[in-house]
Amino acid sequence: MLFLRGASRICMAMVAVCWLCLPLDTAEGGDTLVRVKARGNVRCGVSGDQPGLSWKDADGRWTGMDVDFCRALSAAVLGDPEKVRFIPLTAAARFPALKAGDLDVLVRNTTWTLEREAVLGVLFAGALYHDSQGFLVRKSSGIQELSRLNGATVCVVKGSTHEGYLAYRFGLENWTYQPLQVETSSQGAAALQEGKCAAFTSEKAQLRAMQLRAPGGPDQYDILKEVISNEPMGPVVRRGDEDWFTIVRWVLFGLIHAEEAGYTQASVRSRLENLEDYQARHWRELGDLIAKSLGMAPGWGMRAIESVGNYGEIFDRNLGAQSPLKLDRGLNKLWRDGGLMYSPPFR
Repeated sequence: MLFLRGASRICMAMVAVCWLCLPLDTAEGGDTLVRVKARGNVRCGVSGDQPGLSWKDADGRWTGMDVDFCRALSAAVLGDPEKVRFIPLTAAARFPALKAGDLDVLVRNTTWTLEREAVLGVLFAGALYHDSQGFLVRKSSGIQELSRLNGATVCVVKGSTHEGYLAYRFGLENWTYQPLQVETSSQGAAALQEGKCAAFTSEKAQLRAMQLRAPGGPDQYDILKEVISNEPMGPVVRRGDEDWFTIVRWVLFGLIHAEEAGYTQASVRSRLENLEDYQARHWRELGDLIAKSLGMAPGWGMRAIESVGNYGEIFDRNLGAQSPLKLDRGLNKLWRDGGLMYSPPFR
């Protein structure tokens, strides 16, 4: 009980520090869509440092699951998936940037928590990706179990939920450790390689990307089997603009619904334009009604899916079988396949 109270004080202190770092003059929440249209782009906060979620490829093009969501949102509201301004941010800078109005949406592998919604005054539109927090170690260290990190130095990104989960889990086990805070995952990878820490802790997708890019090859590192948290990550918006929140949330659900209904990037237009397809006609008519109510052009759902594909296509391309990471979908499978991905009904 003494530890639980101590861990609670640590977590609340971290949140308080984050809150104090936020600007006093935060942006007004309403009319985000009006400002997006007037500006002609969606400002999307991303990591820029995480293959599979958000980073620039060899050709300098932004790619990843978070990036694809930003493009789908831009296609829905502006009619063009390329009208996105990607703003790379550190974990510590992301919420201040959102609160200050520098972003329209934050899609930066950011974990959905009650603490963040209640204390920071933000809203999560849903879960775009479910992950868990794990540990990457050098194979030469001989560390194969989490307990071997008792007394060790552990690298962790500053301003992430991983700091709190790390403190909580080690406290539960009555283990000691020395945190080495880094600003980015790249800094964490370098510190691990140089032997400054025994392990780097983050989401398993991040760890897998680091393992694949490691000097000397991926066989030089291991990802421990044990995990210490669940990480539902998704788009975040400021409080105060319910219409924009609804748009962001239902673009996400639209991508999931498209997979449920069998709409693909290649087939969605032909299916929705087929007057004899009852399911497609029903969705198109409802979508047009929603578009009018929220101030978007008709066909917003079709544009989003046509720009990046349905949820399954997005996952496979960036994180799954078609990607270098080749991660199993796990909890990111559709509900009917044993996963957690589910769209509420559109009507």
